[in-house]
Amino acid sequence: MNTDQLSGKWKQMKGAAKQQWGKLTDDDLEVIAGKRESLVGKLQERYGMAKEDAQEKADDWLKTYNSADDEVVAAARHAHSHRESHAAGKR
Repeated sequence: MNTDQLSGKWKQMKGAAKQQWGKLTDDDLEVIAGKRESLVGKLQERYGMAKEDAQEKADDWLKTYNSADDEVVAAARHAHSHRESHAAGKR
């Protein structure tokens, strides 16, 4: 997920971020605003992590979130193509 995508999806991701890292406040999540480096900084601040550890945790979480998002998109595409092939068979 690139930075633009992260920023665009941040409103949806905030709840998941809060669930993953309960020490992040609502204000922290507003400051982060979908910026990876801000997330890394807040993880360092709130959890006392080294920068490398915070980067790894943030990247792992983003990969997990992106994978789940990809699965939803793939399922929607599959359902759409199934409907199209079914509709074509009725013609």
